[in-house]
Amino acid sequence: MSGVGEILKAVGDFGRFQKCLVLLSVIPCLSVAFHQFCQLFMVVEVPHRCDTSWILAVGPNLTEEEQLNLTLPRGPNGHFEQCSMFSPVDWDLDSILAYGLNHTEKCSSGWVYPSEQPPSLLTEFDLVCDRKDLNDIAQAIYMAGLLLGSMIFGPLKLWGASVSSQCSEEGKGSTPEQEVSLILTSRIILLQGKTAVSFFLSATEWIGVSSRPNAVLTSHCCFAIGQMILAGLSYGIRNWRLLEIAGSAPMFALFFYIWVLPESARWLVTKGRIEEAKKVLQKAAATNKCSLPPELLEQLKPEKEVRSGSFLDLFQKKHLLKVTLIMSCAWFVNSFVYYGLSLNVTNFGLDIYLTQLAFGAVEIPARFACIFTLQRFGRRKTQAVLLVLSGLVCLIITGIPEDQPVATTVLATIGKFAASASFSTSYVYAAELFPTVVRQTGVGLCSVSARVAGILAPLVRLLGQHHRAIPMAIFGSAPVLGGLLCILLPETCGTDLADDTGDGHPPAQVGAGAASAW
Repeated sequence: MSGVGEILKAVGDFGRFQKCLVLLSVIPCLSVAFHQFCQLFMVVEVPHRCDTSWILAVGPNLTEEEQLNLTLPRGPNGHFEQCSMFSPVDWDLDSILAYGLNHTEKCSSGWVYPSEQPPSLLTEFDLVCDRKDLNDIAQAIYMAGLLLGSMIFGPLKLWGASVSSQCSEEGKGSTPEQEVSLILTSRIILLQGKTAVSFFLSATEWIGVSSRPNAVLTSHCCFAIGQMILAGLSYGIRNWRLLEIAGSAPMFALFFYIWVLPESARWLVTKGRIEEAKKVLQKAAATNKCSLPPELLEQLKPEKEVRSGSFLDLFQKKHLLKVTLIMSCAWFVNSFVYYGLSLNVTNFGLDIYLTQLAFGAVEIPARFACIFTLQRFGRRKTQAVLLVLSGLVCLIITGIPEDQPVATTVLATIGKFAASASFSTSYVYAAELFPTVVRQTGVGLCSVSARVAGILAPLVRLLGQHHRAIPMAIFGSAPVLGGLLCILLPETCGTDLADDTGDGHPPAQVGAGAASAW
């Protein structure tokens, strides 16, 4: 492209202007992290039993213990069954005491929960027994919202997504109906998914080669901090509506700065909007306290043919087709194992709040470790090794006995470390592999594949009803295969961003100095 890369170098790789962009991405990252995993703490397992108050009509003076002994069967462990009851009869109390009840059935009149239990999605919508699977289905709906956000809201302005998202947040926290809650939940994730991706792409296209990973990975650390904040909030706020409102409130801050976010100079030039690109470049230079020579700005020339990237562009050239297919696969398996571990936090056997805190905390060193591994080993090797490692850990978990929760949780934490580091690598790698004219389309397509995996991950967990090892075996096999495919990708370490599909390959290395800066 005509000079935009050189001008961006003059503006500064990572000055005050770029740092502000990264800082402004903090709130969306924190919010997306909260809403992707908050449902795990709104449907925490609690003791429950069938409602058998029917017997009080014939025995109003029965104690609770007597009522339960007469109306609930006991399991092999001697405890009352949670999902079955003795069938109601129209006998008098003396006949029931004399002959007892023998026929059982599923809970027909609802369930009873501990009176001290704060309101939760589980108790309010009876997500127990035969309805327990609705929790995983609802989580799949969350991820479907992210998928729709990637597909539908490409043209939507960022501030529009944020405004609509915040309105949906507050509506969700106050609605009493399960169906409305699920609809608003999908809308929240749908719109916030677009918000987060837009911030990421905007920051990536403004930041230079030497600082790009640092900025992106710092932003990703905010996602990890959001998960840690979720653990604290959910521990202190057990009412699901109050928890939702508390986690949504920070999104209001977007109203105060969303209007001033700049367009990408690279994108403006690809659209032929040269004067707008000059103004935003001059603003960036002024913010970074740099001066741009007029002759340098005059190098900006409109493309002979202004073209917008489309979905088909990614499949018209052989090397772009290879990049698109492999990166989409890498994002799919990465998301698959990441959410497979993250959504399984309630099944590892330890306290879920501490496990969630550990899962969030481990992501911070994982994200920063990427900076050094990308510098030392490059994008391709880092991506491949991290995916394979996360998959192997899941496969090992399948052989750990159920009575070893500490070992399982430690291995899961290692897997979360590798999956998180791999996810950060994927963001950096994909942004460098796709040219500017199709970068948003390419990253959007990768995001779609990741969201498809996010939809499937909670549904795969349902296979654990047949054998506990099946989900982890699936979560482990996929990233191993995906990691091996990444070996076929080109290396982009130390290269500048490509602007057009030209030959489609990453540009030549920008010099030993830039490469070594990695």
